[in-house]
Amino acid sequence: MSSLYKPFSVSEGPCKDAISKRGCTMERQHPLTRIPSAQCFGAGGACSTGTFTPIPNIYPGQRNLAAAAIGGRKITHPGKAILAGGIAGGIEICITFPTEYVKTQLQLDERANPPRYRGIGDCVKLTVQDHGLRGLYRGLSSLLYGSIPKSAVRFGTFELLSNPMRDATGRLDNKASLLCGLGAGVTEAVLVVCPMETVKVKFIHDQCSLRPRYRGFFHGVREIIRDQGVRGTYQGLTATLLKQGSNQAIRFYVMNMLRNWYKGDDPNRDMHPVVTALFGATAGAASVFGNTPLDVVKTRMQGLEAHRYKSTMDCAFQILKNEGPQAFYKGTVPRLGRVCLDVAIVFVLYEEVVKLLNNVWRTD
Repeated sequence: MSSLYKPFSVSEGPCKDAISKRGCTMERQHPLTRIPSAQCFGAGGACSTGTFTPIPNIYPGQRNLAAAAIGGRKITHPGKAILAGGIAGGIEICITFPTEYVKTQLQLDERANPPRYRGIGDCVKLTVQDHGLRGLYRGLSSLLYGSIPKSAVRFGTFELLSNPMRDATGRLDNKASLLCGLGAGVTEAVLVVCPMETVKVKFIHDQCSLRPRYRGFFHGVREIIRDQGVRGTYQGLTATLLKQGSNQAIRFYVMNMLRNWYKGDDPNRDMHPVVTALFGATAGAASVFGNTPLDVVKTRMQGLEAHRYKSTMDCAFQILKNEGPQAFYKGTVPRLGRVCLDVAIVFVLYEEVVKLLNNVWRTD
């Protein structure tokens, strides 16, 4: 009778053949990573949960990723981040571009000229009066062609940098999010943002001319490169690096901090899209107040009058000398509206697209 209660080993009894199929576990355990599995016991060879079985093909560099997938929120595959970021960026810019147009016009409107616009409403009124509603979308093509790869590079780089830094629950600490955001911002600035922003600013500035020169995106790019070479699309690179690096560092830091606060001790707690939008808008507002002066300098360095400035520092000095410190916050209100809406929409769309991709694209 006592033999009926003697447990079988994995090399004998009914569980012997189950090893190669499913259910029963081997006596040897993986030294690094284990997940709940089944253990065979009893004369009938019945299996029950209780021991651990190794995860196959776990390399040392993948330990954090495997642990995050087991213990809490799954990490986002960089490929999914690139695709989701691109989709989110394309939709967002189509919604928010008029605010970007007004912000850029106000920043280009120098006091010494004298200024053409008395404020946001006046800028919108004169633009529609002179060019119709389509005038508020002048330069959209340059941003649309750039926003898709920009967001793709941003989120792809962030996930690529942050995944190895996450703990066993998939949680990322605030300091790491700041550094990963900075890396994402610098990468997108070099690969996408600087040439895209230069073309956009020149397009918008060109509209102020009595005889606009650029007839469209590709014509404008061709003319810029013919006149100034490829370097002409990289005007204001230093200011762009500073702006984008600080932008994404602030945004991802604030967003991650709020996300960690909201989830508390439960990393699996779902965030409603409305909550994500509120957190995203807060992160966007923080970045606006933190780096609008850099944005103003960047815009001036990329405009049609950029030849007046010897360098980024010279541009900042001339703005301060000729227009006063308040000039560094020109366009803050329209930028605030645009960025808050921008960041809120992008984070919501990104999270939702990733959820959809998880259903059709298995990367575990």
